[in-house]
Amino acid sequence: MNATLNIEGMRCKSCEMLLTDVIAEITGAQKVSADSKKGTVTITAADPGTIEEAKKAIVKEGYKVVG
Repeated sequence: MNATLNIEGMRCKSCEMLLTDVIAEITGAQKVSADSKKGTVTITAADPGTIEEAKKAIVKEGYKVVG
């Protein structure tokens, strides 16, 4: 399953790398791509629970998931 999340507060390459690394550590995350210019994170995951875990991880890092 694929999901694209809109992220508020992601402004640079460092933000992209941080979120990519954090989400990649989640069991079930198969592919992660962050784009600070678009303000999105795209996740390919084994199941919907992985997407929910990714959202929690993003918030924990200080960003806001807006969609």
